[in-house]
Amino acid sequence: MAKKTTRKELLKGTDEFLTLSSKAVNFITTHLRELKYAGFVIAILVVAYLGVTTYLRYVNKNGQNAYNTAYQTLTKEMKPDANPDNLRKSEELFNKVTDDYGLSKVARLALPQIAYLKFLDKKYDEAIVLYRKFLDKVSGNTEYELMTNLALAACFEAKGDLKTAMETLIPVIEIPDNSFREPAMLSLARLYRLDNKPEKAREILNEFVEQHADSPLLPFAKAQL
Repeated sequence: MAKKTTRKELLKGTDEFLTLSSKAVNFITTHLRELKYAGFVIAILVVAYLGVTTYLRYVNKNGQNAYNTAYQTLTKEMKPDANPDNLRKSEELFNKVTDDYGLSKVARLALPQIAYLKFLDKKYDEAIVLYRKFLDKVSGNTEYELMTNLALAACFEAKGDLKTAMETLIPVIEIPDNSFREPAMLSLARLYRLDNKPEKAREILNEFVEQHADSPLLPFAKAQL
C-alpha cells in the first residue's frame, strides 16, 4: 500500500515551493537591470512555471483521491437508516478535501456534498450557506446552478420558508429544455398546495402535462390534478 502523505508533509512541500518561487521572483526583481539576455529571464520564468504546474498536479491527484474516499463513504450511507456516525465521518472526509486540497479541481465539488450532509443533519442554514458558496464558484455553469437551486429550495422548504423555496425554483422552470425543469415543476406545485394556493398548483401541473407528455414523471403530475 502506498504511503499516505501526511498534512505536515503537504504543508512542508507547500512552504518549500513558496520559498523557492519567492526567491526566484526576488532574484529577477533585484538583478533585472543586470540581466543581459532575455533568454535567461525566460529560463527562470519557465522554472517557476514548471514548479507551479507540478505542485498543482500533485494537489489535484491527492485531492481527487481524498474526494473519492469521501464520496465512497457517503454512498454507502445513502439509505433511510443511515448511521449518523458514518455520515459525520463522510462530512469530515469532505472537509479534508476543502481544507487540505483547496487548490484542487475537486475542492469546489466537495461543497455541495458537505451541504447535503448538513441538510441530512437538519442544519439547514449551514447547508444554505454552503450551497450559495458553491453557486458563486460555479457561476456561469447553468447545469450546476440549476441543480443547486433545487437543493436550496429543499433547504428552504425544510425550514418552513415556503416563499423563498418557491422563488428559488422559478428560475429553474423558466429555462426550457433543462434536465431539472420537470422535478422543479412538481416541487413548485407541491409548495403551492402547502401554501394554500391550489389554483397555482393546478396551473403548473397542467403546464407540465402539456409540455412534458413523454416524461416518466407524467403519472405523478396527473395524479395530483
